[in-house]
Amino acid sequence: MEQKIIVNYEQKETRVALLEDGKVVEIYIERPLSQRLVGNVYKGVVENVLPGMQAAFVNIGEERNAFLYVDEIPQPRGNDSPGGRMPIQRLLRVGEEILVQVMKEPFGSKGARLTGHITLPGRYLVLMPGLNYVGVSRRIANQEERERLKRELEGVKSADVGVIVRTAAEGMEPENLRNDLHFLSSLWENILNLYNKEKAPALLYKDVALIFRIVRDLFNDYISEFHIDNEHEYHKIRELLDCLSPVLKDRVSLYRNKVPIFEYYGIENEIERSLNRVVWLNCGGYLVFDETEALTVIDVNTGKYTGKNNLEETIFKTNLEAAAEISRQIRLRDIGGIIIVDFIDMSSQENRQRILEKLKESMANDRTKSHVLGITSLGLVEIARKKVRQGLSAVLQQPCSYCQGKGRILSAEAVSSKVERELKKVLQRKDVEAVLVEMNSEVAALLIGSGGLYLKKLEAVTGKNIFIRGSDNTHMEKYKILMMGKLNEVERHALPVEEGGIYRVTVEEPHASNPEHGIARMHGYILDIEGAGDMIGEEVQIVIKEAGRTFARAILWGKEI
Repeated sequence: MEQKIIVNYEQKETRVALLEDGKVVEIYIERPLSQRLVGNVYKGVVENVLPGMQAAFVNIGEERNAFLYVDEIPQPRGNDSPGGRMPIQRLLRVGEEILVQVMKEPFGSKGARLTGHITLPGRYLVLMPGLNYVGVSRRIANQEERERLKRELEGVKSADVGVIVRTAAEGMEPENLRNDLHFLSSLWENILNLYNKEKAPALLYKDVALIFRIVRDLFNDYISEFHIDNEHEYHKIRELLDCLSPVLKDRVSLYRNKVPIFEYYGIENEIERSLNRVVWLNCGGYLVFDETEALTVIDVNTGKYTGKNNLEETIFKTNLEAAAEISRQIRLRDIGGIIIVDFIDMSSQENRQRILEKLKESMANDRTKSHVLGITSLGLVEIARKKVRQGLSAVLQQPCSYCQGKGRILSAEAVSSKVERELKKVLQRKDVEAVLVEMNSEVAALLIGSGGLYLKKLEAVTGKNIFIRGSDNTHMEKYKILMMGKLNEVERHALPVEEGGIYRVTVEEPHASNPEHGIARMHGYILDIEGAGDMIGEEVQIVIKEAGRTFARAILWGKEI
């Protein structure tokens, strides 16, 4: 499998894409104004201890207090509590200062998730203070190499730290490992010194910027090419590799093409596709993604794919392609938490098992911890994937200011009924003779009715005069009472034209029932212009013949009135 790293560097945003066999599988985005918190180490203050939740809220100096669960607090040596875990009220007290690290970014209304188990990543190793353990990355498959690396570290590390050997350490000389261990040990000493000096809440260690993290964590012997479109950052990467891994320097290249780098590699299109609810498969089937804060549901459909031989084969081929694309989309969108996949139902138990194996195989390359849990009694496939940072949609999108994330709005009919109820309530006031209300043009048309029939009935029920102004710029669910009071005052403001007045307007469309007439609008007020049916898009001068409650009749200037 060929892997490439593509970097698009700009002042306001840095974007990194990981490609596998030419396909985008991971996207990382970082902006200077919204730096990530994961990996940062803080001296925090306990604000609240919640025995009922076995958790605490900790002030780390961010906008919202962070959340610390009891399992993430190092237990004191010699602890003889049942299950080996002391209750949180015995471990923490309000006002206490503690050393913590952010393990999950804030999501929605939730603050960051903390841990007291500090981990410091280097190029080849991850240091875990307070433990006495050596682990080796599962991606290093050679058993002899695993044992060699473990022996090297056990011989040089101190007893009060744990170490995990990263994939990049495979084949490295002992000197490289010792240098990385020395660097991380010095970093840990510096954090402890700052902890003793700084007043809480305080940031003690901030993880490095995105490009450095990519070079440190992602760029290894498996990556064949590393392309970046910024010359300054290009030279910084090569200088960094002089220290970390000189053999990889020749794989880094400066992109100089006039076509933007993400467009050249087809990444822009993949980002846009990853934000869609529906993703089409090559076979003609499609996937539907529905994401919530804790659960994502993925539905598989045959779509336009009809197959060649029989229904079972058609369904199997669709599900097989879907399994590969689902695993890619999960990584690309960075979906975390519980994921439910509703594959198309298959009668063959063998085929169901093959789809499950394909999904597991495709998910094996995911660097984020994930598990395909199997098929439920309802035929649904469950996947659990660690949620560390915000998904791609949360980074690039925001909730709709109108629907607040519902994805749906009230219909014009529902809004017109709502406005009618509101008017009936408002017009009960004895000091109100008339009202002027503005709303979406489609809602206004329903409230007025054909020939003003519904409006006349509403006026008869309320005993008041109602002026309605339609506006294409008003959201479907929004309406506004602009004025209430005496009839002559409201009428003067409600009618933007007067009989005999001359105005310049643009003809927008032909009249629905009389194509010889054209329709123009002034502040949502409809102007029916005689003889303007073939003047769509033109600006004309008109004379008002007759001004009514909801529309006016007009002729072109120069015609007889």
